[in-house]
Amino acid sequence: SNLPPFTMMRLGLIGSVSATQAAFFSRKIAVSCPTACSTQMLRMMSTAQPAEKPASPQFSSGPCKKHPGFDISKLTKANSLGRSHRSKVGKDRLAYAISESKRILGVPDDYLLGIVPASDTGAYEMAMWNMLGERNIDVCHWESFGKGWFADAISHLNLRNTVEVNEITAGYGELPDLSKCNPDNDILFTFNGTTSGVRVPDGCDFISDDRTGLTLCDATSACFAMNMPWSKLDVTTYSWQKVLGGEGAHGVLILSPRAVERIESYIPENRPMPKIFRLAKKGKLDAGIFKGATINTPSLMAVEDYIGALEWSETVGGLQGLIGISQANLGAVRDFVEENDWINFLAKDPATTSSTSVCLTLDLAADEIKELVKLLEHENVALDIGGYRDAPPSIRIWCGSTVETSDVKKLMPWLKWAYHEVKK
Repeated sequence: SNLPPFTMMRLGLIGSVSATQAAFFSRKIAVSCPTACSTQMLRMMSTAQPAEKPASPQFSSGPCKKHPGFDISKLTKANSLGRSHRSKVGKDRLAYAISESKRILGVPDDYLLGIVPASDTGAYEMAMWNMLGERNIDVCHWESFGKGWFADAISHLNLRNTVEVNEITAGYGELPDLSKCNPDNDILFTFNGTTSGVRVPDGCDFISDDRTGLTLCDATSACFAMNMPWSKLDVTTYSWQKVLGGEGAHGVLILSPRAVERIESYIPENRPMPKIFRLAKKGKLDAGIFKGATINTPSLMAVEDYIGALEWSETVGGLQGLIGISQANLGAVRDFVEENDWINFLAKDPATTSSTSVCLTLDLAADEIKELVKLLEHENVALDIGGYRDAPPSIRIWCGSTVETSDVKKLMPWLKWAYHEVKK
């Protein structure tokens, strides 16, 4: 054909235009075409498909991408599959997962860590049902999951019948005024808003060291990717399906000595306690939960998968290595946002921008954003990046520690391509 490559691309005759071809024909256009023609043709070239795709298109915010080098055949090496979780091998593997989690996260020795049912949601609800109602409560929320904890506190636990339940809130993209938290109250908050891309500041300085209430922290998309200030946290929950790319259905509950004291000293009146929520027996903490004697039957395959992710984390430098990967991923997105005026972080303050659940607004209508998401999925470039259903129209790119920075960088030109495809 005598047609230039970019014209053939627009007609569907070829897939892309190389940088060399684009440069050659841009010079040719500038000489031979009027200004309007030149501008139109250059715009057509600017939307050419990038030459390289991410090695993995998996950018889901949960369950998240498996760690690099994941091999399902390795899950059988400990011979725990098909065994009882009460067998020696079952209990040993559960106990190992617990001890390694504490070690890698830097959890203080006098804190307890246990594996519980129903992902992060189950772990957090378990804490709420066992501990809340002893004193007034401040619920801080700025996205859907924190809002859900507030709704459960007032509508299902009916805590306003006995104590004050204060709502400290802000819209998507912002943090509320956390200085309103009363250190004599129990404080509920999410460390990182998975559906808004907004996290609390480093150090959690809004929490008093001299508090008398407990802090209950939903850290499901923060643990292993952000530094956790353990002295500020009495109850911390997460799911290993997030930053470490594990399987769903299992949660992790971390308790400080003050949280244990609450469980053993406070029994909520007239509150039925489902079996999978029971943390105490005869007024004492069920310590077996924190040694691997789970409340109900866990998936030992999921446990082995989690152990594999913990062991992988050591190959990248442990906790600080994991944090570094997530920060580098955020940096790749931030560089792109700074270069393009049609895309912005949903988070309004750079200091509170999440490095894991990176939420972005675009200069597109809601239906156009959906079209962009479908286009990138069709090209097998990025899967599951649509914004959360309750969030403003946006996209959400998971940048946790199992996502390779090279893939995030390769995704960025595709975002630009898809934006211009949808825009025209």
